[in-house]
Amino acid sequence: MRKHPAFTMIELVMVIVVFGIVASIGAEIVAKLYENYLRTRAINRLESQTKIVLEQIAKRLQYRIKDSVRANNNNGAAANWVALSSAVPGYNIIEWIGISNESFLGEHNGTSVVPGWSGLIDMSDVNNTSHANRTLSSPGSRLDFANDIIKTLTNNAIAMDGTAGAQRPALFFKGSKPGTFSNYYENATTIANNPYARRVRCVNSNCAANLTILQLNSNAANDDLIDYDGDLVGDLFEQYYLSHSAYALVPVGNAADFNLTLRYNYQPWEGETYANGTLSVLAEHVSTFRIIQTGDTIRIKLCIHDNNQSGNFDFSACKEKAIF
Repeated sequence: MRKHPAFTMIELVMVIVVFGIVASIGAEIVAKLYENYLRTRAINRLESQTKIVLEQIAKRLQYRIKDSVRANNNNGAAANWVALSSAVPGYNIIEWIGISNESFLGEHNGTSVVPGWSGLIDMSDVNNTSHANRTLSSPGSRLDFANDIIKTLTNNAIAMDGTAGAQRPALFFKGSKPGTFSNYYENATTIANNPYARRVRCVNSNCAANLTILQLNSNAANDDLIDYDGDLVGDLFEQYYLSHSAYALVPVGNAADFNLTLRYNYQPWEGETYANGTLSVLAEHVSTFRIIQTGDTIRIKLCIHDNNQSGNFDFSACKEKAIF
């Protein structure tokens, strides 16, 4: 009778032990691979989120009225605002008046894209030689386009056509700088209280019939042209900006872990502050937000951390961006 070879008990035990060692090593490798995957995913997510938030902020700051940027270190307390260029660490609420870039870009008129407002005043136009009508000729504009875009962006809260309950956008002459940043944020009750912003509308609130003519308020105590040089005649400048909103970046939470929020759709020339604006959360779990200004250049540093959402570790992604 032939004998069939077989494993001895010792051999079987050795095989089981070897398989156990291999399995434990394999499980540890799999666990490490999975942990590395979680780490990589968390880092990539944070880096992408940080980049997107910085791009959102930069897009808004790119179309700022440069002299209007200011900072605060005490929840917007009126006495604590300083020019951003003078701000020291701790001044982490940032506010500025935005140029209405969307309405400037305009719409397509069937042939080409036409700007909603051109940013130019025709100094030789008869409408601008007399202040009796307080009208400003702005050739190349399509104020009906600008009005439609501003109304859409603000949910009909800002308009140049007399929409019921709507406030008006503001005109800022480019080059007229008789004071400091604070002049952008005063209530527009009188010229003296707001020497920069001039609230504007279409002539007779009819934008379709007056595509290129802006009109100031008919009440000289409110919105007439400003006498910058003291000759008792309101002064007119060739270039202007149109604005429908101010913007503010406001951290909410403790210093090590806070939400970075954006406030918009509010009008300082109507006496509003950022507390009156629409609130949007740009980023959660922010650990660092710093913004400084040198000359006309603004630099931002933003760090967002994982807050242990991807395991027992807390990663952070930091990025910086310069806005000119």
